Amino acid sequence: MDYTMCMRFNNLRTYLPDDLSTAKNSDIHKLGNIKNYCSNGKSDGTGCKNDLDKINAACLWLFEQLILKNKNDINMAEYIIIWLSYMLNLNNDQKINNLNDFYTNYIKKNTYYTNCDNDGKNCSDTLQKKTGYTNYKEIIDKKKELMSINLGDMSKFYDAFKSLCNMYTELRAGESNCEKCLENAKEFVKTYDEFNKNSNITKDSPYYQVLSTLSNDYHNFKNYCSMNNVDCSNMPHLSPINIKENGVQSSGKIFEQNGQGFEQISEVPSSSSSITSKLIPVLSIIVA
Repeated sequence: MDYTMCMRFNNLRTYLPDDLSTAKNSDIHKLGNIKNYCSNGKSDGTGCKNDLDKINAACLWLFEQLILKNKNDINMAEYIIIWLSYMLNLNNDQKINNLNDFYTNYIKKNTYYTNCDNDGKNCSDTLQKKTGYTNYKEIIDKKKELMSINLGDMSKFYDAFKSLCNMYTELRAGESNCEKCLENAKEFVKTYDEFNKNSNITKDSPYYQVLSTLSNDYHNFKNYCSMNNVDCSNMPHLSPINIKENGVQSSGKIFEQNGQGFEQISEVPSSSSSITSKLIPVLSIIVA
């Protein structure tokens, strides 16, 4: 995460707000070459026809801006997927109930995802030199496990991501401190702690992956403060990720993670009941 990435998201929100109460200030078709991305790689010149088309085009624009033209870090794809999940949840289209639905309908066979195309020019070589992948679909497939997180939880991750991004964009070099950064840091930690406290997270789960990325970028922000001569020592502490084993014993029950959260799969006898069951036969023999 960096200032440039966060400003790209801020710019996009001017054309495609992430709040239903916010009016669009600009026509999304005027944002770079985003109009070309509205169709399945074969623009008919009419642009995006509905909200899902706009979300899809914006997703491709983010890949272009953040990965093809900016960084060689494919972890930025995680933030794009978090944004995508939030926008799909906000749009609430009955045809798209989860990220896998969107992947099937808008990504899997879309030539803009399967062939790197930047304003009519093949960009596969450039993308491969930067990331090791020749198209955006390959990058998404690398992060595809994130699609098992339900849209509701991903929307909460978006809140944390947005708070973190606001910290980067509101910091001003040379300030003695950043009060707005501190406010957003508190909001970030609050959302982070809700996941960390209430979820049974295994180290190989997508929840751990997202929390790890957010945690790393939160700590990296402190370095960003130092680079800009800003004192951020009063930022709240971020707890380590609360990792559970794949099978978690809690109150005599084993829980296992599934796509919607965690479900009980069996009862575990307590140590006291196990000992009692072994003692009773022995006592019976002694009494006899």
